[in-house]
Amino acid sequence: MEVVSAVSVTPPERLSSGITELDRVLGGGLVPGGVALIGGQPGIGKSTLLLQAGGLVASTGTPVLYMSGEESSAQVALRAKRLGVASENLLLYCGSDLEDALLALKTGLNTDSKTDAKNIGLFILDSVQAVRAPGETGWPGTPNQVRAVAQLAVDAARAAQIPAVLVGHITKDGRLAGPMLLEHMVDTVLTFSGEGYSSYRMLRAVKNRYGNTDELGVFEMREDGLAAVEDKSGLYWNRSDVAVPGVAMTIALEGSTPLVAEVQTLATPTAFPYPKRTSRGIELNRFQLLAAVLEKRAGILCSAHDLYLNIAGGLSIQDPSADLASCVSLASALRDRPLRGDCCYLGEVGLAGEVRPVTRLGSRLKEAERLGLRCAVVSAGERGVSAPGGIKIERVDNLGEALKKGGL
Repeated sequence: MEVVSAVSVTPPERLSSGITELDRVLGGGLVPGGVALIGGQPGIGKSTLLLQAGGLVASTGTPVLYMSGEESSAQVALRAKRLGVASENLLLYCGSDLEDALLALKTGLNTDSKTDAKNIGLFILDSVQAVRAPGETGWPGTPNQVRAVAQLAVDAARAAQIPAVLVGHITKDGRLAGPMLLEHMVDTVLTFSGEGYSSYRMLRAVKNRYGNTDELGVFEMREDGLAAVEDKSGLYWNRSDVAVPGVAMTIALEGSTPLVAEVQTLATPTAFPYPKRTSRGIELNRFQLLAAVLEKRAGILCSAHDLYLNIAGGLSIQDPSADLASCVSLASALRDRPLRGDCCYLGEVGLAGEVRPVTRLGSRLKEAERLGLRCAVVSAGERGVSAPGGIKIERVDNLGEALKKGGL
């Protein structure tokens, strides 16, 4: 084995999937020799996404081998035509024998062209639970079969130095079916999720050896397939001109993507000794902590009210920059006074009631300005950040000052 310097090794050029949202979540595209595993609920669109990506790669002249262990060639071809990605370079192998599939990977099976092993540019396996590995006992989908199938696919992709994408089923608990070893064997693990009542789908990376795991890809399921959603903020903001108490705007980050979030709070007098606290979109313990800080540091009584907080659109925020908007929204609901509709609140709130700076304030302000917001209340500790032309920055040290800026 040759020992080389890390500096002397030239990283391979990534292969674009043709779908910008998928490439961004992957960290810039598919890596030759790298293996990605994508999981999600049945019918969520995993096969559709990968068939679209495979068809787009094939349309550039790079042969793609798409193996399906659950559908016939006619079914896959029909779906490819419906999606508008059918191509002579999109090679189909439908069956449950992985050995034959790997032979197809080497020989370019099911094509009349002079395709050889070096010309195959992408391998897609749908799915690891529907394929049988030679020499292993048990039915497809059993733990030893899943492990063996994944290992053979990983070895074949790395030996040929081509990217591979595997589809994995999930259990009723939301975990990838099969042994936990499966997630360790691959380089990237993606989750494809969405609500049954919504046409929108979310793509996230749980593990990524070639990029970060903070990016979010959003797609809309249409009749002609999955379409990338460019204006993600529009999913979570209704742009209402009617001022309502308990509503505050913030700009949250999903990876490198700034998203406008509408924080809604409702406060109602309680008749019980233990007031109710309900939160959706922000962790409940965090909401209870912020309510305690608001009562202690700003003198706004919360203990006599049932409190309900919701992030509109079903968005879930882990970013602490939403603390200030949550506190201001709660104060607005308790005092029954609406806030300015063209102002956003960006800051982490500490137990002392201080407002702390947030990360990447500049990109958040640009998104706020693009959406027509005219004011941003931020921490006085933010330094060296200039506001876009249409945004006025209001700097505050503590929660009390932020409430005054909001007219409370």
